[in-house]
Amino acid sequence: MTQANFLTDIKPFLQTNWEKANFQEPTAVQIKTIPLILEGKDVIAESPTGTGKTLAYVLPLLNNIDANKKNAQIVILAPSRELVMQIFDEIKKWSEGSGLTSASFIGGANIKRQVEKLKKSPQVIVGTPGRIHELIKMKKLKMHEVKTIVLDEGDQLLTPEHKNTMKDIIKTTLNERQVVLFSATLNESTESKARDLMKGNPEIIKVGLEEVPVGDVEHVYLVCEQREKITILERLAKTVRMKALGFVKDIGSLDVLAEKLEFKGVDLHLLHSDTKKEEREAALKSLRTDTQGLLLATDVAARGLDIVGLSHVIHFDLPANASQYVHRSGRTGRQGASGTVVSIVTEREVRELKKLANELGITLKKNRLYKGELVEA
Repeated sequence: MTQANFLTDIKPFLQTNWEKANFQEPTAVQIKTIPLILEGKDVIAESPTGTGKTLAYVLPLLNNIDANKKNAQIVILAPSRELVMQIFDEIKKWSEGSGLTSASFIGGANIKRQVEKLKKSPQVIVGTPGRIHELIKMKKLKMHEVKTIVLDEGDQLLTPEHKNTMKDIIKTTLNERQVVLFSATLNESTESKARDLMKGNPEIIKVGLEEVPVGDVEHVYLVCEQREKITILERLAKTVRMKALGFVKDIGSLDVLAEKLEFKGVDLHLLHSDTKKEEREAALKSLRTDTQGLLLATDVAARGLDIVGLSHVIHFDLPANASQYVHRSGRTGRQGASGTVVSIVTEREVRELKKLANELGITLKKNRLYKGELVEA
């Protein structure tokens, strides 16, 4: 099958949904991976944030399901509840008109209700590893017909804390299973751990930044004293027109920052691993629908999040490394849209930031806040 003509070979319901979605061309990662996944091959794929990775596996896997078999055939694992819900939404959208069934399972939700969902024998299962593992151990989720396992944000799923859970889950599936891993950043250690979970020789696919439609993304920085960072963020949130996602290094700092900003009358939402499910959903919903807003998050909580029309990404705390800068910044300027990445840094951090920019080949501009606008300093 040649790369781009997979669209003529997929089932009619998928072709219809493709037309409904108004997609012109498949993205680079879709062109490279869909034919391989359709053929049942093991795949390890790296592609930047916002390049259509979810659809790159959802489309071929929905195509390959045996609609007559009423049991779990595909299990998709993701590190955070948000990402699970986002993938689940995509599956519902793309399986329209097919009669295929799916269900999502996340930690922290009522397990009895989840067991009830399993009684309906959904064919596609999406969930967080801990909860899926728990349901398998309770013998409520039967894996004997599962032919494909997907690891989304695979680098997060193969960290030491998850690795054994992943092995246990994969062991319970069919012997002739297919394993597919996607991530925005792949290092050698993730790649070799992924190979250990696969039977044969996986296809390694890498999509570089140069293959992605470049959005018009500006990378700017504002310099201030450490203690002034909060004031700068407050002024940004109150005066600049933006729909922004701000990154803070850990939950402790996030809570302190949020409290101070709320006291100053800044309208904001939070996203971290302790946020309750309803609060998380409300936070994401408001940012997706409002034209103005600030969502503060930790790196783990924001992994894989896709917020349409996000105009700004703000690094309140400097990213630890280039890979983290890419993960965070990739939330804006997706698929050719425009956006601004703002780093709020101290004099000392400017050096670090410039080093990261150098490594990534990014042009940085020094800005200042003037009359509610970011202007070149």
